[in-house]
Amino acid sequence: MKLPRDVILPCQTRRYRRKTLVLDLDETLVHSTLDAEPDMAQDHHFEFPVEVGGNTHHVRVKQRPGMKAFLERVSQLYEVVIFTASQQVYAELLLNIIDPNHKFIRHRVFRDSCVYFEGNYLKDLTVLGRDLARTIIVDNSPQAFGFQLANGIPILTWYDDDNDAELLHLLPFLEELADDQVTDVRPHILEKFKLHEAVKRSRTPAWLLT
Repeated sequence: MKLPRDVILPCQTRRYRRKTLVLDLDETLVHSTLDAEPDMAQDHHFEFPVEVGGNTHHVRVKQRPGMKAFLERVSQLYEVVIFTASQQVYAELLLNIIDPNHKFIRHRVFRDSCVYFEGNYLKDLTVLGRDLARTIIVDNSPQAFGFQLANGIPILTWYDDDNDAELLHLLPFLEELADDQVTDVRPHILEKFKLHEAVKRSRTPAWLLT
């Protein structure tokens, strides 16, 4: 498997000392429905057309509860990067609506910067050119950040639950990690979410766990 090697983000200046928070887009911050009948995409927050392959599609988007408050808060603490496996033509239009003035999201990274492996688009954080000790990714698919599992915070997949509060529940932990006294976020993430242990269990024969 060939990993991307070129760094795609501009270097941080010496004066810009914030850690980097990488956020997934679909099913983490929003849920989009493509060409659905109106009654199948009720209560959407906005909609827009997108042209792909010469065909125009209609996209309806619903925002995860707390998304705006979450973005506003984390943008005060982190360099916020959207890293999505979605195509750029769609994601750019969506992000231009969510954050038209680039007030909250500093950089946008799309499918062409992912690693395609066995039918999945994986996100290798090294392409960002950031210190991994100071980089966090939040994604509803832990497989997506499998190259840097210690940097990943999993979040439940979201479609339409109006009572969901997962983004706001993450804020206290992200506020802790943003502190200058936290020199490496990875031990804290590993201790809280224990994803390495979950992976190990998944690879262990069931009879050894009994």
